[in-house]
Order: sequence, then C-alpha cells, then structure tokens
Amino acid sequence: MAALRPPSLPSPALGEEGRPPSRRAILSLPIGRAKARAKLTPLALNQALRARLPLLLAGLGLAGCAAVGPDYAPPAADVPAGWSRLDTTSQPMARADATGDISQWWLKLKDPLLSGLIEEALEASPDLRTARAKLREARARRVVADAGRYPSVTASGSASRARSSETVGGGDTRDFFSAAFDASWELDVFGGTRRSIEAAEADLASSEASLEDTRVSLASEVALNYVEVRNRQILIRIARDNLASQSETLRITQWRAQAGLVSHQDVEQASANREQTRAQIPAIETSLAEAEHGLDILLGKTPGTLHGRLAAAGDVPAVPDQLAVGIPADTLRQRPDVRAAERRLAAETARVGVAEAARYPSFKLSGSIGLEALTFGALDNGDAATLSLLAGITAPIFDAGRLRAQVDIQDAVREQALVAYEQAVLAALREVEDALVALARNRERVEALANAVASARNAALLARQRYSAGLIDFQSVLDSERNVLVLEESLASARASGAQALIRLYKALGGGWTLAASLPAGKDTP
Repeated sequence: MAALRPPSLPSPALGEEGRPPSRRAILSLPIGRAKARAKLTPLALNQALRARLPLLLAGLGLAGCAAVGPDYAPPAADVPAGWSRLDTTSQPMARADATGDISQWWLKLKDPLLSGLIEEALEASPDLRTARAKLREARARRVVADAGRYPSVTASGSASRARSSETVGGGDTRDFFSAAFDASWELDVFGGTRRSIEAAEADLASSEASLEDTRVSLASEVALNYVEVRNRQILIRIARDNLASQSETLRITQWRAQAGLVSHQDVEQASANREQTRAQIPAIETSLAEAEHGLDILLGKTPGTLHGRLAAAGDVPAVPDQLAVGIPADTLRQRPDVRAAERRLAAETARVGVAEAARYPSFKLSGSIGLEALTFGALDNGDAATLSLLAGITAPIFDAGRLRAQVDIQDAVREQALVAYEQAVLAALREVEDALVALARNRERVEALANAVASARNAALLARQRYSAGLIDFQSVLDSERNVLVLEESLASARASGAQALIRLYKALGGGWTLAASLPAGKDTP
C-alpha cells in the first residue's frame, strides 16, 4: 500500500510518530496536491478539477448504494373485528358506529366550567411544556442527522513569526501567513447516515404522538379530578341534609323525653347518630380540598387558586343515553400512544442499520484551497494559491467482536420496542373493554340505587311519623335514617363513577386530539 503514496507522506503502516494504527486499516488515496506558493491559474485549477471529476462521480455513485440493515415494515397486530363487551341487548347505550369527532369530547358533557378548565390545562400544563420541549429536541436531532448527508466547509487563517537561534539560523526572523477553505465529505456508501436520518424522523414522529398522548391524558385527568370535586361537594351536601334531618329527630326525641313518653336513652342515641354524621363532614372536606389542589397542579397553578371558581355548587356531568364507540381498528388508529410506540419501533429498527453500517468501510473526500505567503501583502498574488484533494478509505479489520456486539445490542433494543408496541395495542383494547363494562354495569347500579334511595326516604319519613305517634321504638328510626345516608352516598358515588367511566372511555378511544392534524401529508398510521 505504501507504493500508492508519495514519498513525502507518512506510510499507512505507521502513524506520524511511528505508532501503528489502532485496529483499523487506513487507506488514503491522494487525488492531488499543489505545492505551496506554486502558481495556480484559473486554467490550471479547471484542468485539475476535470482530471479528478471521474473519481468524484464515482464517490457520488457509491453514496447511492442500498443501505444495510433491515428495512422497516409495520408489525401486523391481531385486532378483533368488534368489542367483546359490546352487546346491544345488555348495553343499549353503546353502539359500534363511528365515534365521530371526539377531539374535544369534553364539550359533549355540557359543563362550561369543565371545558374552560381543560382548555386552560392544555395551554399551561407543566406536562405539556415538557412534551413540547421534547418535541423541539427531536426536531433539532433530525436536523443534526440530516446534516450528515452534506459536506462540511470550514475557513481558517493563521499568521506566525519565528526567529531562529544565532547558532543555527543566524538569528533570522521569518513570517508566514495563510488563509484557506477546507471541505470534507464522508460518502454514505452503506447507508449509515440514511439510517440515522430514518431513525431521527421516526423519533420526531414518536415525539409528536407523545405530545398528543400527553394532551389526551391531561384532558382526562382534569375531567376525572373535576368529577371528584363535584362528587365530594355532593357528599358534603348529603351529609348536611341528613344532619339537619337527624337534628329534627333529636328535637322530637327531646320533646317526648320531657313529656315522659320515652327514656333519655333515646335522646342519647339520637344525639350520637347526629354527631356521627357531623364527624363525616370534615373528612369529606379534606378530600375535597385535596381534589381541588390536584386540579390546581394539573393547570400549573399554585394550590388554592381554583377554590373560588369551584365553590359554586354543581352536579356531576351526566352520562349520555347513546354513545358510539367504533371498532377496535379505529381505536388503534386514533390512539396516539400506540402510534408513538410504533414509531419508536421504526426508529430502533433503523438504528440496527446504523450499527451494521459501522462494520463496513467508510469513504471520505476532503480538499482545501487557500493562500500561503511570507508577507501579508503577497497573499493576493496568484503564485500564493494552494490546492489539495484527498480521498480516504477506513475499514475495520479487528475489534474483538465489538462492532458485531453493537449490532446484537441494537437488535435486542429493537425487539424490546416491538414488545412494547404489542403491549400498547393490548392495553388500548383492554382499556376500552374495561370502560364499556364499567359503563354498562354502573348504569344498572345507578338505577337500582335510585330506587333504593326513594324507598329509604319514604321509610325514614314513615318511621319518624310512627315514632312520634308512639307506635314504634326509636331504634327503627335510627336504622332508617342511617340507611338513607348510606344509600344517598352510594348513589352519589355511583353517578360519579359513571361519569368517570365515560371519561376513561373517551380517553381509551383516543379522544382529545386530531389524527389528521398530527400526520404529515401522505402518511398514515400502520
């Protein structure tokens, strides 16, 4: 190989100081180099470039070779044709019709305050700010990867003054000035750069989908916390209503005790029943404050900021009588987390090609054109021009299996991404099925509890009337009042659970973002 180099250049077998190269064989093919301060006219420059043009074109041809590594293909998911829990007989509220526009599903709940809180969260949430920053990072990394396709050009300049010793050089002082443009380009012969760009583009798409997934999760979390706030307010109202009713029962008992119709034991039982109900109120108020603080944090506000807006009484959003849920394939296309997992799989597959390309030789072209002179004023002289062109090949010879192991590592990472994608698909299907079951069973529970509450209220009213008339003992009154409190709390919690199941269903269906607005032109989900 040394015969390919001019005698003035170092041998490829040894480095500049006689050290052997480390584990990589290096072959450099000088395209040409003009001697410093040689006259380089435009005609001579044109002839030099034309003489090397075939080699440059050969390099361009090599750069267009097929990329090594596996070509990505979206995995085939085993998707059922319909939902197993969707039965129009047992669940008449859910239909397999197309879901329609659920990008702003919270508007269907017809609660202006809830809609406003979600819109505020989508503007100022810390989680969204983090997701947007990650998206900016992915875009910048895409630019960095794409820059590898192009040559790099740098400019340099230097000025020096050296004085020799009296013994060697007679004390002469020499100046040296230079200015140059240097360019280098690594040819993407085996597709390492193209695979890097492919991975960066997939990472960018994954970051975009992750941002939308954050929006979906954030909207549902705000709605779930809002329902919890309303439920706690309703429970406090129920407890206070029952407290007032039990206070009235206590007064009746005190009147009867003063009249000598009952013993003071009835009075103490009535008082204990009332105080037991009163003791529940502080605990509910504590959980109410915690739910409000959770909403504050979701909106990026300090705890207590929303207390005034939430203080006004409100009901839990009602569950609609009919709801279209589509089919499983529609859900997987709509879910941003599934799309993010699929794009991560595409990125890791492309990186297998990057690792594989590192096992092949690399080709590099470099060149320089500039000026060199002993005086600054002589730099504009045509005789000061210099030119150099160089082609180099670097190939791995021995690395103790390191590069092969890097390919195996990346292939294992790719397999992990495949498993994560499959799990995301299964989780998406499960979440919809769970929400459908919860909605159907909760609807039945609400109907039964509503009937039970109506009966319990009538029973409590009759018990107080019969007790006032002396027809029954006080224990029957206590039991009926406690039963009313328990059933009313259960009914309120069931209605809140129904609203939360609806919110989780909208989230499971991928509601809260627009698929078309998030895809590049001509793209689609797998």
